[in-house]
Amino acid sequence: MMKYLAAALLSALMISPAMAQNCCAKKGGQEKSCSRMIQTNVPERPAGQQDMLAFRAPKLQTVRIGIIGLGMRGVSAVDRLSVIEGTDVVALCDLHQDRAEKSNAILEKNGRHSAALYYGSEDAWKKLVERPDLDLIYIVTDWQTHVEMAKYAMEQGKHVAVEVPAAFSMDDIWTLIDTSERTRKHCMMLENCVYDFFEMTTLNMKNKGLLGDIVYAEGGYIHNLEEFWPYYEGDWRMDYNIKHRGDVYPTHGMGPAAQILDLHRGDKMNVLVSMDTTPRNLPAYLEEVRGVKDAKVANGQHTMTMIRTEKGRTIFIHHDVTTHRPYSRQYNVAGTKGYASKYPAEHYAFAGTDLKEAGMPAVDDLSTHSWVSPEMQKELYEKYKHPITRELEKRAKEVGGHGGMDFIMDYRLIYCLRNGLPLDMDVYDMAEWCSLIPLSQISLEHGFAPVEVPDFTRGAWQRLQGYHHYMIGD
Repeated sequence: MMKYLAAALLSALMISPAMAQNCCAKKGGQEKSCSRMIQTNVPERPAGQQDMLAFRAPKLQTVRIGIIGLGMRGVSAVDRLSVIEGTDVVALCDLHQDRAEKSNAILEKNGRHSAALYYGSEDAWKKLVERPDLDLIYIVTDWQTHVEMAKYAMEQGKHVAVEVPAAFSMDDIWTLIDTSERTRKHCMMLENCVYDFFEMTTLNMKNKGLLGDIVYAEGGYIHNLEEFWPYYEGDWRMDYNIKHRGDVYPTHGMGPAAQILDLHRGDKMNVLVSMDTTPRNLPAYLEEVRGVKDAKVANGQHTMTMIRTEKGRTIFIHHDVTTHRPYSRQYNVAGTKGYASKYPAEHYAFAGTDLKEAGMPAVDDLSTHSWVSPEMQKELYEKYKHPITRELEKRAKEVGGHGGMDFIMDYRLIYCLRNGLPLDMDVYDMAEWCSLIPLSQISLEHGFAPVEVPDFTRGAWQRLQGYHHYMIGD
């Protein structure tokens, strides 16, 4: 009986029966490596499917949008999308009628027509998705509904933009990949942090060669949610953290790191290892605030995941939503010529000779062991400001949404759809960034073992060389 239970577990995790296979390899009589890596499965691409790398859908003069979920983030999405040229918010859906009506009032405030409203039923969203007059389904619901909604929307002929994280298991990740490839519809995860002004500037510095070759990137989600726990409808976020071990919210940290490392655009993740600390604050909160004594919490107080890529680079991702510490996404990038750090304050460090060669004015006496001066940083920031940020920064700050990065995210989504361009984030970005959720759990539950990260492109990770924001003319 135990043998069959073990086989079922391995199947559910999509890892090979040789779970703790000895990966030692001998070369010239010497052991090249000696790690016990948990292997993962890459399902064969079904016949007739093609990958979605640099996929271009037909141009849409007007992007007709249906939005599902009008709670904490959904209502602000209605506001942003209805002020972007070339959009038509056609339909809105939420469980609650008052939220739908409130969102309609926002459309009217922005000079748009009222949308068709769907509410009152757990399946009302399906009626919205089935409408023939929609091009894009924008999903802003609780985590556990994302995959079902996104899959159904693509099968109904719609492009999909889905909140983070889009998927939580390897099965669900592959489901979204296969559905996108089969239907030839975009499946983009709504990761806003890749549009942060500092991250965008740092990416541009990397593209211009100022940082040299990137060797290390760090990111994370450090955000005490104590004040927010009561506002997640049905307690879905608390419930997930109680029941699941691992980095359950990795995409804010992974997104910027992945882009600056060109993941599946010339490099790929090979292996990860996770460790966590014993949960302390969340059980205490449950007892003090909710009266739950001796609460069993699976999610660690602080979860750390280390990743190594094919090209020998490393990534370090953190998750902590219960410690009393300032908000941070832990963004740090190290290159052979420079270093960038966003928290607790934005700083850059370079070798002075590199700045002189770049033609920067007023070069201080710099070394790789000190930050550039505030005056120099201001000049650098202006010189290397990303073209997208330069174009949209003022308007983004006016419209808002996490300081403006939400607006840029939505604007770029619509821009690419209207111009038939590849999106800034494809379905493989979704897969790679979300894969930390199940893979970190596997590592933790098997004694912090190294776990293989699958190639979600199924062999095409080198076809594109370098991360790129597509523009008209590309």
